[in-house]
Amino acid sequence: MKHLSRLLSAAGGVYLVLMAHVALAQGNASAAQTPRNWATAPRHSAGLAPDPAQLASTAIVQVYAAPTYGWRGNFAVHPWIIYKRRGETAYTRFDVVGWRAPNIVQRDYAVPDGLWYGSVPALLVDHRGDGVEAMIDAVEAAVASYPYAHKYRSYPGPNSNTFLAHIGREVPALKLDLPANAIGKDYRPLIHPVGLSPSGSGVQVSLLGLLGVSIGVQEGLEFNVLGLNFGIDLNTPALRLPFVGRLGFKDTAVSGPEPVAAGS
Repeated sequence: MKHLSRLLSAAGGVYLVLMAHVALAQGNASAAQTPRNWATAPRHSAGLAPDPAQLASTAIVQVYAAPTYGWRGNFAVHPWIIYKRRGETAYTRFDVVGWRAPNIVQRDYAVPDGLWYGSVPALLVDHRGDGVEAMIDAVEAAVASYPYAHKYRSYPGPNSNTFLAHIGREVPALKLDLPANAIGKDYRPLIHPVGLSPSGSGVQVSLLGLLGVSIGVQEGLEFNVLGLNFGIDLNTPALRLPFVGRLGFKDTAVSGPEPVAAGS
């Protein structure tokens, strides 16, 4: 089993390197002429999260995902979750940040809806009002129970997408549908290849996130080959594709009386 794990990881690593070269070759000329430095890349608010002070009486949970930094952003995303309870005037943010090892699960690492080193995030989940307090309790329990809190591997996982997938499985009320290019969301150890899909709404069979299939209410039908996911979403009609994530209607899980923030 250990040899199989190493073989699959090696094969996936080779494939990822090849995809990286393809992505670099397809990069636009202007980006090549003005390389972005991670230390100076913009990380300010994207203006997507509602003002927590203005909505102090409303409990809110949101999930975001943005292209990862550098060449990996051509085919992968980094997700995170933010929330605030009723009466609070500031958000709490949780995400996994690999370079913060060994404590990779970070609380309030960055601005709640900030650009991820220059990349504008997309809103995946926006729940407000009734029932959200209980949802926050479940989210905090899921964060505390994450089994890879001191282990990180960008490919095939466990990584930041593995972390959000864990929360999605533990809190199906989120209706979290991570995009097809959330590499690492399908990571499962060889001793537990079968279980809930990342949204918690279906089932999944996966070998280390390198080979598998998922079917669920939120994600539809999705196949994974070496970390590249292909499928179809019938809940909110769209094709699920590597690199682009989804091609079709936007899929943001929304509940509550408040409208989604402008620009989301």
